[in-house]
Amino acid sequence: MGIIEYPIGQQDFKALREGNYIYVDKTRYLEYFVKPGKYFFLARPRRFGKSLFLSTLQYFFEGRRELFRGLYAETMDWDWDEYPVLHLDLNTDRFAGRESFSYVLNTLFEQWEHKYGLDTETLRSIPFSQRFKLIIEAAHRKTGRQVVILVDEYDKPLVNNLNNDDAFENFRVELAGVYSNFKSGAEHIRLVLITGVSRFSKLSIFSDLNNLNDISFDEPFSDICGITERELRENFQDGIARLADKLNRSHEDVCALLKKNYDGYRFSAEGNDIYNPWSLLNCMDKCRIANYWNHTGIPTLVAEVLKMSNVNLEGLFNSQCTLDMLMGFDLRSADPLALLYQTGYLTIKNYDAYLDLYTLGVPNREVRTGLFDVLVPYYVKTKEVPVETVVRTLTASLISGNPDEFMKNLRIYFAGIPYEMNMENENNFQNCFFILMSLLGFNARPEVHTSDGRIDLLITTERFVYIIELKYDSTASEALEQICRKNYELAYTGAGKKIFRIGVEFSSRTRTIVDWKISSRPS
Repeated sequence: MGIIEYPIGQQDFKALREGNYIYVDKTRYLEYFVKPGKYFFLARPRRFGKSLFLSTLQYFFEGRRELFRGLYAETMDWDWDEYPVLHLDLNTDRFAGRESFSYVLNTLFEQWEHKYGLDTETLRSIPFSQRFKLIIEAAHRKTGRQVVILVDEYDKPLVNNLNNDDAFENFRVELAGVYSNFKSGAEHIRLVLITGVSRFSKLSIFSDLNNLNDISFDEPFSDICGITERELRENFQDGIARLADKLNRSHEDVCALLKKNYDGYRFSAEGNDIYNPWSLLNCMDKCRIANYWNHTGIPTLVAEVLKMSNVNLEGLFNSQCTLDMLMGFDLRSADPLALLYQTGYLTIKNYDAYLDLYTLGVPNREVRTGLFDVLVPYYVKTKEVPVETVVRTLTASLISGNPDEFMKNLRIYFAGIPYEMNMENENNFQNCFFILMSLLGFNARPEVHTSDGRIDLLITTERFVYIIELKYDSTASEALEQICRKNYELAYTGAGKKIFRIGVEFSSRTRTIVDWKISSRPS
């Protein structure tokens, strides 16, 4: 089996095609963008292929037919004439200050001014919004063809400056001025496609652009980024075979592992499930199942919003909402639900047409693990023992059927809750439990309903069932008595597993587990 080239981090369509990398053909979507006078917006999470698709559009409109040999686009009824393309890529910098923003725009604008016969020395002194206007007009005038404008990660300067009010407002005003040319220069423009992580509301950044078509939730575009199950099977057979050989697993077992770890995204009511392309390509390249997407950026904004918003995490990760709730939010006062969806930590799992409600959930194991790894430092800061050590010890205790050891280490975990955490709010207490159980990787379910009540936490392993009742400023004996009195174990007695009943007392004053009581029932 020869060496297979996977385009890790390669976002330039020309380099990808000329380098003979594996390419999943998305060029059928180009047909939606060939009609003149169209303005589109597409939101997808980071590392989902937005930049590669914009690059594909660029070379398509530049008439580079040789790059599309053997692809769907070659069969299209298209003249392959060259159009002027202005590709405004804001994904190239962190935008830590105004200087970096000016450098990025100056670099791009000077290239275009030179190409279309404008005097850069004269134009440097005027605002970017006016320079962009003159570039659009000059490109149309010199080529005789309307301009194609592609904006990649339009929101990055704003997202990277949320905690800097002055810089944020400067970038907002500057970008709004540049983007205002999309409407005022309509007679010179053939196509506009804008991408980003989110379509933020209350920013007036696309002021009066009432013909902007948001395709982010439209079913025809649900597969425009990412990799479907069919595309996986058609394009990655060699990689799957290598992974199966390394893991000594069957082909279908490996496909199930890939699905569990990297599939599960959905971007429309009736769309297909989508694999994260970044994670899938890295997995194939390295021949290893691991968490790849989580390492591409630390979502501090997500963690900070969740910590401050006083929400129940388990409820948030299994929630229903309307489309309006997902389409946009106030960037300076972010709604946790919309933020988690738009950044890729939640995705559409189901749609109820009768109620017009979307059910959201965490896409896959990689996302769940990564999110909780990020949240742990915000909820728990163990001083004496690292969180990773506590988690490993807890896992070993549950597997071996040692609930007392489990509780001792659980107390260590809660002893690390930072003082600034408002533990008088029971949601934070429950969230800490939820985060921990999710990190353990067991079948751990909070608030499990029974015929006579609700189990606070149910954990099942291969040989054991743990029924845990949490009492907030009440006794462990009362918690254990409630488990027995309401016969919570009834539904699990026929499973052939030993059942442990654990009553736990948690104190809001000392901010830790005070006591626990354990009884058991043999398998």
